[in-house]
Amino acid sequence: MFIHIKEAKYLSDYKIEVSFNDGRKGVADLYEAIKGPVFEPLKEKSFFAKFKIDKDLETISWSNGADLAPEYLYFQAFKENPELQEVFKNWGYK
Repeated sequence: MFIHIKEAKYLSDYKIEVSFNDGRKGVADLYEAIKGPVFEPLKEKSFFAKFKIDKDLETISWSNGADLAPEYLYFQAFKENPELQEVFKNWGYK
């Protein structure tokens, strides 16, 4: 199954509540993801909060062209879930 973003809502700081196509909903703290030139503008929280769901990529993106893989968002939202550790390992996380 491919993971896609269905809904996303800015919460605070660098946290986004994300709903996925598998029915799960969680909070992804993306502070650690804001590294590198394309992500530099996202350090400003007011810019970070202005993401949208890109219907073609089926993930969140920003007006400067930055986006994050839906699998990465899923990992960030559920990285402490013991049921998903094997999935994350297969994806190359952890």
